[in-house]
Amino acid sequence: MSSVQSTPFALSPSSAGGHGLSLADSAARRLARLGEAEGRALMLRVAVDGGGCSGFQYRFELVETADAEDLRIETEGQAALVDPVSLPFLRGSEIAFVDDLAGAQFVVRNPNAASSCGCGVSFSI
Repeated sequence: MSSVQSTPFALSPSSAGGHGLSLADSAARRLARLGEAEGRALMLRVAVDGGGCSGFQYRFELVETADAEDLRIETEGQAALVDPVSLPFLRGSEIAFVDDLAGAQFVVRNPNAASSCGCGVSFSI
């Protein structure tokens, strides 16, 4: 993570630039609560790594700063960041937060995933 502050561009629904990425209200509310608990503004970095039982896996990380090349998606004043390498795998996805019997976690609702594992952390295209 870089210690240099940067101001990556933000997407609004009208200027999504064909990426179609969105941050659900549920994820924005959770990020706001986490930031309040930590006493500092936090952003959610979402990345796609090789691995997992289906070929690719999602990685979530709470960060305070963005890298210069990050794509920034905002909802309700909260932000998610996606690096340029992960962007093609996430195009058209919604980043949400779910709290159900399986647990509380950030999830990616990815229309590009041909299949996924039972836990929803890994997927194939």
